[in-house]
Amino acid sequence: MKRRAWLVVSSLGVGGWLSGCATRPPRSTTSTRWAGRLSLTVVSEPAQSFSAEFDLQGNASAGELMLYGPLGGTLARITWNPSHAELHSGSVQTFASLDALTQTLTGTALPVAALFDWLQGQATPAAGWQADLSRLPEGRLSAQRHNPAPSADLRLILER
Repeated sequence: MKRRAWLVVSSLGVGGWLSGCATRPPRSTTSTRWAGRLSLTVVSEPAQSFSAEFDLQGNASAGELMLYGPLGGTLARITWNPSHAELHSGSVQTFASLDALTQTLTGTALPVAALFDWLQGQATPAAGWQADLSRLPEGRLSAQRHNPAPSADLRLILER
């Protein structure tokens, strides 16, 4: 399963490289939309590392995450609502939930519900995760998970 997830993440990178001429839409500064750079490292065998520019809008129950490569091309579009989540990256893959999608892609479930709170400065607990919101006024957020395995490190740098 982890090999499949790595292949999906790798294909996102190749897709982004191939779509380097595509441009991303203008970004909004409303309170339900965030943009910037993200990196995720999952300490698995083999270790997985991913970074991209992002545009996130919505909330924990319904929203959209756009991921962009270094040249501005779209790597993937992830949409979710209470009934399912979809990954659009050349083809469309449907998952029962956003947690199932992130588990398949990265090998670990990400704390999406807490992440929306963290972005608003609320230190909402998430099982196994420790968020550092001390640099949020500077546009930086980091969160680590050490237990349960695999360990993960999530970092965001927000556009101002």
